[in-house]
Amino acid sequence: MKSALFLTLPLWMAATPLWAQDCQLPVRDENDQAHYGCRRPNDLQVPVTVTDLTDAEILVVGTLADPRSDLAYPVTRIDIADHPGARLETALQQAAGLQQFRRSDARTANPTSQGITMRGLGGNASSRVLLVLDDVPQADPFGGWVSWPGYDALNLARITVRRGAGQVTSGAGALGGVVELDSLQYGDLLSGRLAYGSRESVDAKASILRNLGAGSISLSGSYARGDGFVPVVKGQRGAVDRPAPYEQAGLVLRAVAPVSDNTELQANMRVFTDDRDRGFDFSDSQNSGVDASLRLVNRTAGGWQWSALAYVQIREFANRFGAIAAGRNSVALTLDQYSVPSTGLGARVEVRPPLGDKAELRLGGDWRRTSGQTNENFFFTGLIPGRNRRAGGQSDVFGLFAEGSYTPVDSLTLTLGGRADRWKIINGFRKEVNIGGTVRSDDVFADRSGWEGTGRGSFALFLNDEVKLRGAAYAGWRLPTLNELYRPFRVGADATAANELLAPEKVRGLEIGADVEAGAVTVRATAFANRLKNAIANVGLGVGPGNFPGVGFVAAGGVYRQRQNLDAINSKGLELEADYRQGPFTMSARYAYVDAKVDASGPSTLLDGLRPAQVPRHFGSVGLAYDAAAFRADVDIRYVGGQFEDDINSRNLDDALTFDAGLSYRVFDNLRLELRGENLLDRRVEAAVGSDGVVERATPRTIWAGISVGF
Repeated sequence: MKSALFLTLPLWMAATPLWAQDCQLPVRDENDQAHYGCRRPNDLQVPVTVTDLTDAEILVVGTLADPRSDLAYPVTRIDIADHPGARLETALQQAAGLQQFRRSDARTANPTSQGITMRGLGGNASSRVLLVLDDVPQADPFGGWVSWPGYDALNLARITVRRGAGQVTSGAGALGGVVELDSLQYGDLLSGRLAYGSRESVDAKASILRNLGAGSISLSGSYARGDGFVPVVKGQRGAVDRPAPYEQAGLVLRAVAPVSDNTELQANMRVFTDDRDRGFDFSDSQNSGVDASLRLVNRTAGGWQWSALAYVQIREFANRFGAIAAGRNSVALTLDQYSVPSTGLGARVEVRPPLGDKAELRLGGDWRRTSGQTNENFFFTGLIPGRNRRAGGQSDVFGLFAEGSYTPVDSLTLTLGGRADRWKIINGFRKEVNIGGTVRSDDVFADRSGWEGTGRGSFALFLNDEVKLRGAAYAGWRLPTLNELYRPFRVGADATAANELLAPEKVRGLEIGADVEAGAVTVRATAFANRLKNAIANVGLGVGPGNFPGVGFVAAGGVYRQRQNLDAINSKGLELEADYRQGPFTMSARYAYVDAKVDASGPSTLLDGLRPAQVPRHFGSVGLAYDAAAFRADVDIRYVGGQFEDDINSRNLDDALTFDAGLSYRVFDNLRLELRGENLLDRRVEAAVGSDGVVERATPRTIWAGISVGF
C-alpha cells in the first residue's frame, strides 16, 4: 500500500496546479431551495469560514445543524486558514489546555504515546478526549492513541473543540471533551502545496474537489519525509545515537450524492502509512490503516431530520525496542512487536423531531466494537528471539442517548442530556511460549460486562447582546483499551505490566463560564473542577534489578510498573481565550491553568497528593497574523509549563517557550511563495527523560520554503 501511495503522489503534484481561489458552496434558503455562494476570492488557502447569508444555512459540512446545546459549551473553532502548512496536531495546539501525552510530535514520537487529553486528566498515553471525523471515532482500536499523519491529507472545513464530559451524543470516552473534524462538503478547487525544509524534509499535499450536480467528489493526498534530528540532547549522546528519519503518506476519497430532495449519501475512504524511527537501532515503527464509512443525512426543513452512519477501521502496527547499554555505545534488540492487527466497527443513528422554535430534541444510539491482538518476540540472544507473546481481546459498547434543549425566553437556553451504555470485554487472552519449546503461560481471562451512564445539564444566559453566562454539571466514562488490559511494555530500562482487571474510568465535574463578544473582540473564560475516579495510571511498584510479574527481568536502574486504577485524579483550573479580528489583522491569546493531584491508597499510596505524570500546570499561546491580498505574515508563541515524566514526580521536564512564524507572498493570481519556521529560537523542548537521566527533545529549529498554487 505504501509504495502505491508514494508513486501516485508525484503524479498528482505534476498534474494538478493547486489552492482554490474561488468555489461554489451550496446554500439553502427558508424554502429549502439550493443556491450557491462563494469563498473569499483573494486567498489561496482553504478557509474554514465563509460569509454568512441571511436566512440561509451554508452546508460547508455534511452534518446536521450545530445543536442548541453548543450555546452552553466552551466551544473553540480552529480555522485551518490561520495556520497554512500546519499539521493537524499543530493546529490543535490553539485550544487552551489540549495536549498530547508527550511534547514530541508525530515525526519522532512513538505512535503509542500520542493520545490526547484536556483539563489535566492525563496519566497515561490513551486518549481521554474523543476525536471524531465526520462522526466516526478516531482513536486506535487497540491502543487508544491517535495516528496523526493519517489526517494531513484531509480537506477539512472546520475543527470544533468542545470541552468537558457528558457530551451524550458523541459516545463514550469523552472524559475531557470532544474534538470534531468535519470534511469540506462542496466546492470547486484544485489545490496543493510543496515545501522543502531542514534536514532534507519534504512536505506535499494535493487536492481536487468538484461539485457534481447536487453532489460532489474529492480526492486528496499528502506526503512527508525527513532525515530527522538526533532526539537525545547534546552532551548525553553516544555511539548509538543518530538522526531519526520519518516517511508518511495518505490518501482520502470522498463522494456526496443526493438520494432525494432532502437526503444525501456521503461515502468516505481514507488510507495512510506512517514509518518512524526514534534515533537508534531497533527503535523503528510502522503504522498503517484503512478507514471507510457511509453516512445518510436528511435535513428536511421544518420536519423530521436524521442521520445514519456505519464505519469500519482497519489498523496494522509494528514496533521494535532496543536496550541501550551504559555510555550509549551499544544497543541490543529486546522486543519485536512485529504485528498488531486491530479493527474498529461501528454504527450511529440520530433523529431530531420537529418541535418548533423553542425546543430541540436529539434521540439516537450508537455501537462500537474494537478487537485486536499484539504479536511479539522477546528475550533475544543477538537477533534470535527466545520467547513469543500473543495478547488481545474484544470490547463492545452499545448506547442510547437523548438530549433536549429548551429556550423559554430568548435570553435563556436550558439543556439536559443522558445516555446509558452497555459494555462488554470478551475473549481476552495472553499466551507466552518458549520459541520451539514449552508454553510458559496460557491465560484466558473471564468475560466482563456492565452498565455506565453519561449525563449533562447546562444553561446559557444572555445578559445582553454581548455577554453570555453559561454553566454545566456532567458525568462521563471511558472503557480501558485492549492495550491497557492485556499488553505489557517497556521504555528503556523501565517495564510496565498490563492489568486485565482494570475498571472503567468515571468522571464527574462542574464548570462555569462567560463569553463576551463586542465588535471585533471575543473573550471566553471557563472555570472547572473534575474528579476522575478509577483513573488508569502506570503505577511504580519496584526497581531493578530483579524479576517481576508480568514483565520478567528489569535491569538495574529500571522501574517496574503496573497499570492500575487509582482512587481518583482531582483536577481544577481555568481556561481563557481571546480573539481579535479587524480587517487583515488577527490576534488570539490562549491560557489554561490546571491544578491536578492524585488521590491514591493501597499499593499506590506513594502517589497520593502528587501531580499526574505528563500534566503541566500552565499552557499559553499567542497568535498574530496579517493577511492582506498579496502578503501574509503570522507568528505563534507557545508556552508549556514544567511537568513530571513519571508518576512519583522524580523526573522533571523543564518548561518550554517556542516561536513559530510564517511569511507568504502572492506572486501571481494562482501562485504564492511561502517561508515558515518552527521553534525559530531553537529552544530545548524536553519530551522525555529516562531512568538514567538521558533527556530526549522535541523538534529543534526547522525552516521551510515552498509554493502553493491553485485554480
